Amino acid sequence: MTPSAASTARASRPAQRPERRRVVRRRRLWWGGGLLVLLGAALAALAAGGVFHHAVKEITLPLRHDDIIRQQARDKGVDPALIAAVIYAESRFVPGRTSAAGAQGLMQITPDTARDIARRSGGTQFVLEDLDTPQVNIAYGSYLLREHLDRYDGDVAAALAAYNAGPGNADRWGGSSLRAQDIPFPETRAYVAKVLEAQRQYRERYAAELGY
Repeated sequence: MTPSAASTARASRPAQRPERRRVVRRRRLWWGGGLLVLLGAALAALAAGGVFHHAVKEITLPLRHDDIIRQQARDKGVDPALIAAVIYAESRFVPGRTSAAGAQGLMQITPDTARDIARRSGGTQFVLEDLDTPQVNIAYGSYLLREHLDRYDGDVAAALAAYNAGPGNADRWGGSSLRAQDIPFPETRAYVAKVLEAQRQYRERYAAELGY
C-alpha cells in the first residue's frame, strides 16, 4: 500500500467507528430489553401461580406443622391461629431451641411444666427428650393455653400473660380483667401484643391451612 493509500484508509476509519458503536449499542439495548422482558414474564408467572406470594408469606410469617396445630386446636378447643402465633413468638417454628431458663422446643415448655402436664394429662411414658418432638411440644403448649384460657374466663390477653410470666403475675395484674396495655412488665406487654397481632395475621393469611 502506498503512503497516500494508507493515509486515505486511516482517514476513512473515524467515519466508520461511530456507526459501529451505534450498532453495538443497539444490540446491547436489545439484549438488555429482552432479558428484562423475560425476567418480568418469569416473575409474573410466579406471582400468578402463587409461588412468589407463598415464599414472601413464609419468610415474614412462617407456618409449619399445621396438621398438628389443627389437631391440637380441635382436641383442646383452642383457636389454631393462637397456637401458631404462640409458636411464632416463642421459636419462629425453629426446632431444637432452648432458652436460658431451660424452656424447650417450639412452644418453649420448661421441664417442670412438662412433667406437671404429663402427670395431670396421663402421659406416663413422658421423658424430657419428647419436648423436641413437634407433636408432644405442641400438645403440651396447647394444653397450657387451654388451662390459662379456662382460668381467665377465655380472656386471651390474660392467658398469654400467664403463659409468658406465670399465672401468679397475671393474677396480680388483674386476671380476666387484665388489659394488655396495662401489663407492667415491658417484656410481657410486648409479648402479648406480638402474639395478638400474629394471631390476627395467621387467621388472615393461613385460613385454609389452619382449617377456617
